[in-house]
Amino acid sequence: MIMTQDPHKMFDDWMDEAKKAETDDPTAMALATASKQAFPCVRMMLLKGHNEDGFVFYTNLGSRKGHELLENPVATLLFHWKKLRRQVRIEGPVELISDAEADAYFASRARKSQLGAWASEQSRPLPARDVFEKRIADIEARYEGKAVPRPSYWTGFRVKPIRMEFWNDREFRLHERELFSLNDGRWQSEFLYP
Repeated sequence: MIMTQDPHKMFDDWMDEAKKAETDDPTAMALATASKQAFPCVRMMLLKGHNEDGFVFYTNLGSRKGHELLENPVATLLFHWKKLRRQVRIEGPVELISDAEADAYFASRARKSQLGAWASEQSRPLPARDVFEKRIADIEARYEGKAVPRPSYWTGFRVKPIRMEFWNDREFRLHERELFSLNDGRWQSEFLYP
């Protein structure tokens, strides 16, 4: 079936509704990655940008997700809006964003979050909480009275969708599912059995 709607526009409409209905983190999404050996891992993230080029989130390249995305650059995102009884699943290849885009977003973050990006050796063993707190204090002292630059290992990824599935909950598990697939640069849609 030829697409009747633009899935990016549909996502924007659903996100606008979610921002009104969901009081806690409507931009929260599950991010699924896999290692080179295809071992999956999923965690919650926040969507920080979306347009027709893709869906953007930020992380430390030294984190597990950073390693996995660099060695196996594909991912799946899942948004679940409980009050709206809706889900959106997005699948596609992943690319690093530009340094300029990462710098601009990093500059917009709260100062404590910027300092935390320097202090955290994300996903590595932490011997005790006070070790992390001392690292934060040391970084805070280093940048006192100065702008905090973005660490080179902290950046963003963009998921470039090739599949977007929109799911509406219905009574008696008679759900509504519409799948958009990118074929030869054009979106095509079809409905799926629940």
